[in-house]
Amino acid sequence: MEKKKKLFCEISPFTYAISLQKEILKRKLKNFLGKEKYPTKKREERLPVLISRHGNNMIKRGPGIDLRLQENKADNIRLACSKMNGLIISPGESFSFWHYVGKTSKKNGFSEGRVIINGKLVSGVGGGLCNLANTINLLVMESPLTITEIHHHSDALAPDPEGKRVPYSAGTSVNYNFIDYRFRNDTDQPVQLCTWCEGDSLCAELRTTKEYPNTYRLVEEGHHFHKEDNGKFYRVSKIYRETVSRATGEVVSRELNWNNHSEVMFDYSLIPQEQIR
Repeated sequence: MEKKKKLFCEISPFTYAISLQKEILKRKLKNFLGKEKYPTKKREERLPVLISRHGNNMIKRGPGIDLRLQENKADNIRLACSKMNGLIISPGESFSFWHYVGKTSKKNGFSEGRVIINGKLVSGVGGGLCNLANTINLLVMESPLTITEIHHHSDALAPDPEGKRVPYSAGTSVNYNFIDYRFRNDTDQPVQLCTWCEGDSLCAELRTTKEYPNTYRLVEEGHHFHKEDNGKFYRVSKIYRETVSRATGEVVSRELNWNNHSEVMFDYSLIPQEQIR
């Protein structure tokens, strides 16, 4: 069997760093030439109407999980939350994760957490911010806002917590600054993004001034784990986004949002046996 040729970024840490800087410069040029209008106003007082709310425990514990990196991840998320909490996104304005978080360097206060490089979980400065990006994505998916940029990585970075599984629990990828998460407010009213931490819990809300005519929800079907010919386990499911009329309660539209096929990146012994097919 012919050996797969490595990409330039996969040859060594040095070539990866070169490739990284190239992508960062390309995105900076794209941002400079772009026409997006980014919000500049924050409001400490919350807007009156809740659109959606999500949260999670930032620190995962279990076999093979480095607790120090988990605690650093929580610190990174707390810092990033403070940069965007209370942000008002007016009609026509766009949100960019990296526009508000900035460069994830030690100089800017970020610590080493878990990052994914070339498909492997390793330590890196600013690691863990995908958790925050994914939580914001969950908020936006349950709103009429327009996602303009999203990237996916494995939805199986850690075992699901006890209780009902949340679709997209860990599937949104960000990497300074070229792998971004962005959305735009194409509605006729302002939206407020609230992000804060309470102890080791991440909390996030989208709020506005009056109710929208529809509500939105994620529905996951066919969720299971599957061992493939390469010996690796994958999480498999289909995730749909449904639009529901607030007036009638009827489903107005239903679209496949993500055909999930995510490599399991935690200890296989923690996969629930009843979920393996």
